[in-house]
Amino acid sequence: MADYSVVNVMSTNQTTDNLSRADMLLWVNQSLNLKYTKIEEMCSGAAYAQFLDLLFPTALISLKKVKFNSKLEHEYIQNWKYVQGCFKKIGIDKVIPIDRLIKGRFQDNFEFIQWFKKFFEANYQGGEYDPISARQGVKVSTGSGPVKKTAPTQRAAQPRAARPPAQRVGAAGATRNNNQAARENVEVAELKLKVNETEIAIASLEKERDFYFEKLRNIEVICQEPENKDNDGISRILEILYATEDGFEAPEGEGGEEEEQAFPGEEGLIDDGDEGQYY
Repeated sequence: MADYSVVNVMSTNQTTDNLSRADMLLWVNQSLNLKYTKIEEMCSGAAYAQFLDLLFPTALISLKKVKFNSKLEHEYIQNWKYVQGCFKKIGIDKVIPIDRLIKGRFQDNFEFIQWFKKFFEANYQGGEYDPISARQGVKVSTGSGPVKKTAPTQRAAQPRAARPPAQRVGAAGATRNNNQAARENVEVAELKLKVNETEIAIASLEKERDFYFEKLRNIEVICQEPENKDNDGISRILEILYATEDGFEAPEGEGGEEEEQAFPGEEGLIDDGDEGQYY
């Protein structure tokens, strides 16, 4: 892992400047030429990816992998996975609570941005940065021309200027002594993220399954109407609906040639709740 001379920080009530949400938004919007109106919008993770590009230009952060206009949780997760990977690559000893941040709750996102603001101040080296060009013109918001690499508020700049260099070095040394524990925490966070991704995928598949099952059930009901009883075309549709593959075992008491010809008023073919007929 390359040495990016990272100064790791901790965020506590004593070490974090008490900036308001308005101050935080102003800092984010000025630094990255965005137009966020709520702290909750930071839940996508996109802004943090670009902040890393701003702070560590030699880390080769690929903003092409970032979805700046993401609206869905699984897109947020992809952004945050990339940010967490960049943290690991750069040497940032911080476990990102992805499962909480993607929910878009104010408190979780405000606490995280408070930590990141302090981290930014400890690691910023100055220079010019054009955020719009960096994200290749992706229209997250409108802005004019290159802006300062930090574009910090005056209130944010004062603590950074007053910080004794010796304190920064000491903080970095103390944190790096805990690298092993930090890496283990990152691994745990990554495993939790995988579980979260799996749960989201399962929920999506179940929703899709229920959608198509309802369509098939409606088709079945129409086919079973009395006027369609002797229709050859309808019979073929029912054959397709009830067809099975090798190894498929129909639930006991269902299927069979006689049942396939039943219509309302006769013995039913399948129970409404038996989704297995279609899968």
